[in-house]
Amino acid sequence: MNDLFAALGLAIVIEGLLYAAFPDQMKRMIVQLLALPSQHLRLAALGMAGVGLVLLAVVRL
Repeated sequence: MNDLFAALGLAIVIEGLLYAAFPDQMKRMIVQLLALPSQHLRLAALGMAGVGLVLLAVVRL
């Protein structure tokens, strides 16, 4: 359970740093995401989740 909270905390830190360092680019990215069809966004999110699971499995070996 501690690993889960550590990972969530790290994700929040990284996202916060991105918004602090590149606010205008992040705004443009959000506008572009809103223009994407839901199916494309869903597939991209599932793909990234799969990449994350593979990376986690490699790190945990």
